[in-house]
Amino acid sequence: MLIEADITAQAAAAAGDTRPHAVVIGAGFGGLSAAMRLGARGYRVTVLDRLDAPGGRGSAVVRDGHRFDLGPTIVTVPQVLEDLWCATGRDFHKDVDLRPIDPFYEIRWPDGARFEMGPDENRVRQQIAQMAPGDLAGYDRFLNDARVRYEFGFEGLGRRPLHEFLKFCLTLPRFGILRADRSILTHARRRFRDPRLQMAFSFHPLFIGGDPTRVTSIYALVSHLEKEFGVHYAMGGTVAIARAMVRVIEAQGGAVIGMTTVDEITTKAGRATGVRLEGGLDIAADIVVSNADVGHTYGRLLRRHVRRRWTDGWLNSRRWSMGLFVWYFGTKGTRGMWGDVGQHTIVNGPRYEGLLRDIFRRGHLADDMSLYIHRPSAIDPSAAPEGDDTFYALSPVPHRGLSDTDWTTETARYRTKVLAELEKVMPGIGARLGPEYILNPEGFETRYLSPHGAGFSLEPRILQSAWFRPHNISEEVDRLFIVGAGTHPGAGLPGVITSAEVTDKTIPAAGDLR
Repeated sequence: MLIEADITAQAAAAAGDTRPHAVVIGAGFGGLSAAMRLGARGYRVTVLDRLDAPGGRGSAVVRDGHRFDLGPTIVTVPQVLEDLWCATGRDFHKDVDLRPIDPFYEIRWPDGARFEMGPDENRVRQQIAQMAPGDLAGYDRFLNDARVRYEFGFEGLGRRPLHEFLKFCLTLPRFGILRADRSILTHARRRFRDPRLQMAFSFHPLFIGGDPTRVTSIYALVSHLEKEFGVHYAMGGTVAIARAMVRVIEAQGGAVIGMTTVDEITTKAGRATGVRLEGGLDIAADIVVSNADVGHTYGRLLRRHVRRRWTDGWLNSRRWSMGLFVWYFGTKGTRGMWGDVGQHTIVNGPRYEGLLRDIFRRGHLADDMSLYIHRPSAIDPSAAPEGDDTFYALSPVPHRGLSDTDWTTETARYRTKVLAELEKVMPGIGARLGPEYILNPEGFETRYLSPHGAGFSLEPRILQSAWFRPHNISEEVDRLFIVGAGTHPGAGLPGVITSAEVTDKTIPAAGDLR
């Protein structure tokens, strides 16, 4: 990955390259995926990113030998990565060491109950029978619901463009049949009587920034994804996937340049002509692909362009995903300790729906909390020095547009509260802490230019999804395309990678631009 000082040299080296030039703003997984597909189609590609390492929200920082993977920790649909690599004529599994996880994750409740989700269907059914034997039939019905919604929502809608209103309207009857108007939590309550199982089969939208009490029941499809494809981990963290993507782009003759902030998308006569960097340098392009947050793309990068649909007023009226407080930390001499804490553990607080209301509607930073604990060193020795461990503890919190929390003073206090919860799960952990790094909503806003410090861009409510979500092909500016969490199909690793697949279907062939 080059840095900004290399831009001039890179431009000089490409002076004799007659291929159409595509500039991609942002080296997140959506931007890198788009760059790979464009390179395979004959474009010369330049990816510009403000960070010093690729991956965007999936980048990593290292402290004293502990690698802190900042973003996604699992891969749920390997086929989208395999398809991406195949489009470039390469084999994903030769470039990335991807390993299945068993169990996928463990969920814990304050009453001491635990539930492991994993690839062994019999084991899952045994646990349900122990917790709530009357819910086994509901579980079977829920799995069938999940399969049907996967076929419609992921394969049917998620992998094709949805910017044409009339074509979208043809899908509306199916939305009605599947009761997409019901929330995923409401749907889970129709299948399970036990409140713990209602949580276990409705919480997944939180991984993409959605409120389970408001997000459509179509997201039941995640349970099918887990069952059908498993849950995987990339050795070296998801940043290892990003680095492999950079190698592919560079092998195609493209460039990925870091420490470079794009200040504006330049336009002429309604067409994108390139980008202007923060220092004033203009880079010309035949097409522009933005992997910046969609709110930043329309609200900042196109601030000088008159917008008709995705206006500031529209952006300000949207529901944004929740914020995140993520505490990354290392521990000393703990490898082998707390053996019941695996790679992925979800620790529930005393409230589920009430906490969701605080986070998504009231904007209240509650004293109680639920935590997602990630322990990559449980499977990946490269995540920590020998004998040590690396963790992160993630707590969903309100985004900055909904809450007036001053994180400059609250961070230390909230960290203390999180540590108190961790001590219940891993006694003595406070005495073994090593290096640490914290991201809160203010950090998401400054590091990723995310509106309100939201963790996952726009919340995936039904009227902010599919055609209602900002489109992959921009109506505001010709030859501008959008990828990433804020566009169709949405957030999450499979979603942003698929956004590039969808966008690729709307971009002209390189030969048509010569």
